[in-house]
Amino acid sequence: MTDTTRRITRALLSVSDKTGLIEFARALAVHGVELVSTGGTAKAIAAAGLKVKDVSELTGFPEMMDGRVKTLHPKVHGGLLAIRDNKEHAAAMQAHGIAPIDLLVVNLYPFEATVEKGADFEECIENIDIGGPAMIRAAAKNHDDVAVIVEATDYQAVLDELAANKGATTLALRRRLAAKAYARTAAYDAAISNWFAKELKTEAPDFRAFGGRLIQKLRYGENPHQSAAFYATPEKRPGVATARQVQGKELSYNNINDTDAAYECIGEFDAKRTAACVIVKHANPCGVSEGADLVSAYRKALACDSTSAFGGIVAVNRTLDADAARAITEIFTEVIIAPDATDEAIKIVAAKKNLRLLLAGGLPDPRAVGLTAKTVAGGLLVQSRDNAVVDDMALKVVTKRAPSDAELRDLKFAFRVAKHVKSNTIIYAKDLATVGIGAGQMSRVDSARIAARKAQDAAAELKLAEPLTKGSVVASDAFFPFADGMLACIEAGATAVIQPGGSVRDDEVIKAADEHGIAMVFTSVRHFRH
Repeated sequence: MTDTTRRITRALLSVSDKTGLIEFARALAVHGVELVSTGGTAKAIAAAGLKVKDVSELTGFPEMMDGRVKTLHPKVHGGLLAIRDNKEHAAAMQAHGIAPIDLLVVNLYPFEATVEKGADFEECIENIDIGGPAMIRAAAKNHDDVAVIVEATDYQAVLDELAANKGATTLALRRRLAAKAYARTAAYDAAISNWFAKELKTEAPDFRAFGGRLIQKLRYGENPHQSAAFYATPEKRPGVATARQVQGKELSYNNINDTDAAYECIGEFDAKRTAACVIVKHANPCGVSEGADLVSAYRKALACDSTSAFGGIVAVNRTLDADAARAITEIFTEVIIAPDATDEAIKIVAAKKNLRLLLAGGLPDPRAVGLTAKTVAGGLLVQSRDNAVVDDMALKVVTKRAPSDAELRDLKFAFRVAKHVKSNTIIYAKDLATVGIGAGQMSRVDSARIAARKAQDAAAELKLAEPLTKGSVVASDAFFPFADGMLACIEAGATAVIQPGGSVRDDEVIKAADEHGIAMVFTSVRHFRH
């Protein structure tokens, strides 16, 4: 092509979201663009006093089958796909009375929103757009000649070019719009295919696609030399992707990853039952606690490892109040995330201008089904979310001594936390607070020893006579393959253990527990987290 600008003489508009439609249509008319439209879009344009041709006038066929068939016609697709400089295409257009369409404006039936509101199967099916994606793909393929808009945010960019180029668009803009159009239809089809897989209870469909919408382009990824961006998926799970950022610097890649880890963990604690706080550093909890109120929960969580908490992420499960806000802002914190916050708490946090405050509007449901995905070289690992909750597990006492009521309460708490710590995981807990956390070690014995050592450091900082692991309980995310890991926990002062069980040496581990008068329960559920 020598002339990369293309004048818009005719536009086809068919939108479910009519935001900005009339203003855009009016501006096109000022540039002498003929307006063609469908159904409700045509009625809206006509009601605004603008001249518009119904698509049925263009095709010679009425809309039929409840609107399922209206744009699937050669006079529509020929007008979009014809290469303007191709003599054979031009001859075919003339022979069959096909007029060119230079601009397509389509946003798709609201399938994702229909699913989100809990519509039944038939209503979801009716909100699968057919003609829209077909037209979008046709216009995007022929972007040398046709501009395509799939959302209202691009109206102004097109109008700016029409003003600057005497009613024409540039190839650069048309290519950018085409790329966006294909991404939109891909995300749309991904949402439909994943919905179908869920409805049909197909755990491993032959093809799996994920789509998302850009939330923000990030400054960099895990490290400054890596590029990154943050996308929202159709799943409306309360968390960092849905939260309103009240204040603070732009979130980084690591901030988002750590905040997600903190909020998923805090979701384990029912706000109606207890106040709770989770402090996270590098995607691992470094302190978790329940309390009578948020400020007491925070202080107990902080006591577990105040050194690691510096520059960390704090998540709470209730509306952030002034007392908790004051306590949290006493040390450097990167992010606070809560379901909501009082006006007074927001003012207190505002004094720390770089501190991000996120309000998620609710808590994630730890029992909810869903998918998680991880990339590997040349592939994608997809699994169901770990939605096992300790309250639903049939705990089995395997030792001679059963745990006391207080021990059992702390055991459940510890196992709740272990679910959200990188494997191998050892959690020491006492009085509904973590007192030692060992995470991400190649050996479970090392995790036990590291957690105990961190408890010793915390005791020294708090000027305690002995580490809080004395008289604590311990949780392991997976079975003890040998008795040595459990013996390290007993040496640190643990009196009761919760673990999945399932090792070929379970009898050896149980025998060692009995020899030390330790109570142990099996969950039969593992919480590996890699």
